[in-house]
Amino acid sequence: MQATDARVGDAAGGAEGQGGQSGCCSPGSSGAVAVTPGGAHRITRGDAAPLARRSGTRPHIFDLSVPFPTPLEAEIACGALAPDAEPHRAVLGKELTVSGSILAVHWTAEDSRLLRTSIINFLEQLSLVVRTMQRFGPPVSR
Repeated sequence: MQATDARVGDAAGGAEGQGGQSGCCSPGSSGAVAVTPGGAHRITRGDAAPLARRSGTRPHIFDLSVPFPTPLEAEIACGALAPDAEPHRAVLGKELTVSGSILAVHWTAEDSRLLRTSIINFLEQLSLVVRTMQRFGPPVSR
């Protein structure tokens, strides 16, 4: 796993420039889903709405990349983790993307405590998903 913690001004790249609507790993999700030129799927749910900013503050940003053995397993993990919306949508945003066999998660938050809580909860859910996938073995293609 790879993680990065930076301020908005220091963040390189990002998912903001992605376009085009398409289906993704969370059927029936209420958010927008986009396919990037590299094939990454972006899930933008209500919890990734623009943050309400206090004057003079910059949001905290945290990025996490989780490699999976296959692209199908990354999609399965994304589908299992995507339905969980953040309870503090106005001050915390979370985006999940899948590119090949990499699941990437991008958080933006005004409050570092909420960011930490969201990351910890996500890692617990990710651990459960990975253990479940390991227990049942590799996915079978249809």
